[in-house]
Amino acid sequence: MVAELVETSRLWGRIAARIEPEWVEPLATHLIKKHYSEPHWQKSQGAVMAMEKVTLYGLPIVAGRLVNYSRIDPMLCRELFIRHALVEGDWQTRHSFFRANLKLREEVEELEHKSRRRDILVDDETLFSFYDQRIGKDVVSSRHFDRWWKVASKDQPELLNFEKSMLIKGDANKVSALDYPNYWHQGNLKFRLSYQFEPGTDADGVTVHIPLPILNQVKDEGFDWQIPGIRHELVVALIKSLPKPIRRNFVPAPNYAQAFLERVTQPQAPLLDSLEKELRRMTGVTVSRDDWQLEQVPDHLKITFRIIGEKKTGEKNKPLAESKDLSALKLKLKEKVQETLSAVADDGIEQNGLHIWSFGTLPECYEQKRGGYSVKAFPALVDEKDSIGIKLFETESEQQNAMWEGTRRLLLLNIPSPIKYLHEKLPNKSKLGLYFNPYGKVLDLIDDCISCGVDKLIAENGGLAWNEQAFSSLHDKVRANLNDAVVDIAKQVEQILTAVFNINKRLKGRVDISLALALSDIKEQISGLAFNGFVTSHGWKRLADVLRYLNGIERRLEKLAVDPNKDRVHMSRVEHIQRQWQQWLAKLSVQQKQSTEVKEIRWMIEELRISLFAQQLGTAYPISDKRILQAMENIAS
Repeated sequence: MVAELVETSRLWGRIAARIEPEWVEPLATHLIKKHYSEPHWQKSQGAVMAMEKVTLYGLPIVAGRLVNYSRIDPMLCRELFIRHALVEGDWQTRHSFFRANLKLREEVEELEHKSRRRDILVDDETLFSFYDQRIGKDVVSSRHFDRWWKVASKDQPELLNFEKSMLIKGDANKVSALDYPNYWHQGNLKFRLSYQFEPGTDADGVTVHIPLPILNQVKDEGFDWQIPGIRHELVVALIKSLPKPIRRNFVPAPNYAQAFLERVTQPQAPLLDSLEKELRRMTGVTVSRDDWQLEQVPDHLKITFRIIGEKKTGEKNKPLAESKDLSALKLKLKEKVQETLSAVADDGIEQNGLHIWSFGTLPECYEQKRGGYSVKAFPALVDEKDSIGIKLFETESEQQNAMWEGTRRLLLLNIPSPIKYLHEKLPNKSKLGLYFNPYGKVLDLIDDCISCGVDKLIAENGGLAWNEQAFSSLHDKVRANLNDAVVDIAKQVEQILTAVFNINKRLKGRVDISLALALSDIKEQISGLAFNGFVTSHGWKRLADVLRYLNGIERRLEKLAVDPNKDRVHMSRVEHIQRQWQQWLAKLSVQQKQSTEVKEIRWMIEELRISLFAQQLGTAYPISDKRILQAMENIAS
């Protein structure tokens, strides 16, 4: 607005007053025009909103104002309300049907993750039609719906409730929730399962959630069979992983997989053992363990193990680590598991610096309730060199090993040393042999013999003691017989050291190139028979065998100079068996390697050497390459 107009070369306005745009809209309602854009559902408003633009003769008065769109286009608002609020669940409401429908939809979506399909849940258009046919035509926002539903729900309270069958497409009804369980059971243990259908991610497939405090109780058994819903696909993938010359015997792979699963309905043995057995029955073709190329099996068919830490107040359980390899996880988290077990022992069971049995009865298994599950540990005496302690272990095998060493130390702490008696009773020749020990100090060797003697007497007098009375009885028996036992062991050790000395003397000097490989093999064999600490490591039962094996080396050296070609043939057989043994051993868990049966294989190879290089010495039992391989196969199964 101007108070005066002046025209010179141009028209000018003088004394001009500013006009605010918002003054125009209420004064010029008959002249303004309104334009709407970007209609969208807004959860916080519970309505469809749009941007409004107001113009006067093309000049913008209001550039962009958020307004309720329901009066402008009620049909569109109704559609957007149904699609976003009801179908997609983008709505803040307390209606019970809404929560029930969302839960039912989540169950079907979870079934898609479990079965690795994207075609189980019906599409959004089906759900839209469901609501569109039932909801009043004047419902265009949350406020309108609440008013309508207040009346409609009195006559038909379940009008808007989904049924699970309507959410699942017809051709997907065969997918059973029983094939995709929510929990994995192993003995008395129960673990939650989760499913993820995201190819390329580390946890794609099935994940087992294992609480850290009970990780030591979980066995690597049954997981190789997977859940029922994935088992057929897994067996097909395993068959397809075989080398082509073998794989062509099992075509088509899905048919053989189906036949296998019909024959073996309940997993009992490891999957590969059962599969090899049944394929041989069906076709007569033998599949060896090395034929399976497991790296070619898709990762989503292998179970993921996720280790969950202890839950703190107000926090979610945090994953500590996850892997497809349970044994590797156990090894990685061993210290954390040990810390957890020690933390559970709140009644002072773990102790240090003990010199006598002053703790009553030591339980062979220790259990405590922790966070809804039972934490189990295995207490044992531990050797602390100058004393003993009590510590909780994860497994029974660790407990037994530690308990033996701890019991031995406690006996040695409470029994006079037999060194003086050994010095008096041992012949001069044996003393000299011990003093020329090439494996460290002579006192260490004598201590090794004493420890071996204690082990012998523990085994011969009932084994380990778990209470004070049993230990006292064991103590008296060991004290009474230790001197003589150590003298007997020292005499055998002297013979072993003398044999090693004689062999090493023959190995010195210039070496013929044709004998180099054989001599290298002999040196390696000796290093595994005699070393620092070998007496206790091998045990009193093996000392006579060790001497026989060394005598066998002497016989081999005598024959080697006469016929090196024959020696090379025998050595090739031994090397072949050793390679297979080492490959087999590498596949075993730490716990399996500690078993007596597994350790025996190493001595079977020594017996094979005797049968090949020194038959006249005789073997402890019938032995051959085939028997060794069969023994390994029996342990694996």
